[in-house]
Amino acid sequence: MKKNALAAHAVCPCDSGKTYADCCGPWHAGLPQGVHAPTPEALMRSRYSAYGLGLIDYLLATWHPSTSPGELELPPLKWLGLEVRHAQAAGDVGVVEFVARYRESGRGGRMHEISRFVREDGRWLYIDGEQQAPD
Repeated sequence: MKKNALAAHAVCPCDSGKTYADCCGPWHAGLPQGVHAPTPEALMRSRYSAYGLGLIDYLLATWHPSTSPGELELPPLKWLGLEVRHAQAAGDVGVVEFVARYRESGRGGRMHEISRFVREDGRWLYIDGEQQAPD
């Protein structure tokens, strides 16, 4: 299900500083054609953007089957920004630490998470994340 469209020349929601067309857009559009995010950080950024754009199908398709919820309903959050604090890949395992800012019902919040990723058949997938105490 594709909820919101974003112009290719718009700034990417993941805060990379690139345009959507040069950042997360190809991963979102390329899923049916077998185009996948090349690193855990790229996948994490594309998933953050997908949450903001309501791209439920993309989120589910990039979630490892062993931990995927199968169905997903997005909370009514407005995502405001992303800071990647650390990203590492060693072989077929990756970790990304990030802080995402959001607004819910007029109140601001921050989600600090360390996410785990695995590469299977050349494709990075999200496994799970561990919430960290607020800074």
